[in-house]
Amino acid sequence: MAKAILFDIDGTLIDSNDLHTAAWQEAFRHFGVDLPFNEIRSQIGKGGDNLIPALLPPELAKEKQQEIEDFRSELFQHEYLPRVVPFPGVRALFERLAADGVKIVLASSAKRAELEHHKGLLGIEDLVTGGTSKDDVESSKPCPDIFEAAMRKVAPITVRDAVVVGDSPWDVKAACKAGLRTIGVLSGGFSEEELREAGAVEIHEGPEDLLRNYESSLLSPDK
Repeated sequence: MAKAILFDIDGTLIDSNDLHTAAWQEAFRHFGVDLPFNEIRSQIGKGGDNLIPALLPPELAKEKQQEIEDFRSELFQHEYLPRVVPFPGVRALFERLAADGVKIVLASSAKRAELEHHKGLLGIEDLVTGGTSKDDVESSKPCPDIFEAAMRKVAPITVRDAVVVGDSPWDVKAACKAGLRTIGVLSGGFSEEELREAGAVEIHEGPEDLLRNYESSLLSPDK
């Protein structure tokens, strides 16, 4: 059975991927770059350190990366964060895991302040063993740093006894690099095909569907 579950947050536990996309689009426009919404949307799940170089010319990305990241962060916090809502079933899913003695770690590329906000929004502070954020690592997803940091929170549990739950191909690729199995959820707007191709071993609609199918999922004590 899984002894630890590492949860991505954006697009997995909260409905925020389109809001992040809109914030990035607005930030890029502020710096004179007009990119299609869907082009940016395909990169959501990465942190700015990997998203910006994937979308902007190398010279501009290198010169303006920190400035763009800082602008987008402030913009998202003030204009978009208040509009984020949780997906149904998160608290109930976490309660089920806690009842089975499973350790829960939040593994996000968001900043620490956003991580704390999301924990309060979801009402799961009492059920979470720990959390990692962008502030804890050098590189964001799809690099494995976030999940490697999350595993240190549950030592001596090893990757053999841990599972990642995430919504984006970047979550799945990062988990694979860290030697972790991933349950993909469709709540973030990425397709089952994209998640399977990235390496997800199981797919569910979202937290509520995962809870509904708990006994047959990788989360089950019988697995």
